[in-house]
Amino acid sequence: MTTRTDGRALAGLAALLADPTRAGFCLALLDGRAWTAGELARSAGVAPSTASDHLTQLVRGGLLAEERQGRHRYVRLADASVAQLVEDLAGRAPAPATPPRTLRAASAQTSLAYARTCYDHLAGRLGVLVHDALLARGVLDRSGGLAVTPAGVAWLTDLGVPVEPLRAARRPMVRDCLDWTERRPHLAGALGAALCRRFLDLGWTTRGTGRAVRVTPAGRPALAEALALDPADLAPASRDSGPARA
Repeated sequence: MTTRTDGRALAGLAALLADPTRAGFCLALLDGRAWTAGELARSAGVAPSTASDHLTQLVRGGLLAEERQGRHRYVRLADASVAQLVEDLAGRAPAPATPPRTLRAASAQTSLAYARTCYDHLAGRLGVLVHDALLARGVLDRSGGLAVTPAGVAWLTDLGVPVEPLRAARRPMVRDCLDWTERRPHLAGALGAALCRRFLDLGWTTRGTGRAVRVTPAGRPALAEALALDPADLAPASRDSGPARA
């Protein structure tokens, strides 16, 4: 009986994401912001009443949390674990076969492939570069499972990222997250989120349109020095024109 009940519950959860509109809402909400029902309706190209019905199902299913301010209904992903679920599923989904039809869409796709937020951490080619550079610098080590090294604690402290609050967080401190476009890991977990915030606070990166992130002119040499990279490695490249799916 327990196995049967668990199976039905899992099937019910999977059904919430089996609809393209509901799945699209969850992908849009990976930017970490709260959206209104109207904004999500426009992003998906559906009627507000249709969006409202879908959002009610997602809230009741525990994937989204909502809050109301006056006449407005705001929704966001329920928590980091839901974001992880959506990220993991998206990373295993096949790439779309249809290329962008307009220059604007192609430009947005290129920007997302280069750098974007994945809920609250960096993703895209920039996110993968940061992940790999932290391993190469010895900030992270995976010999016994991905972890911050003693040298990494010192590096993070110098960068202005206190480690103790990250260790006390309810989520994993460090975690690999399969990147949707690079098909390699970027850094998630409490540390991934902290580094994303710190780079923004330092002015090394800035938010673009939607989930896109840009490295600033002043941030490129500073970020390259911190990560022991060539500044040219941080420049958007033509190969970023491949498919981006979020």
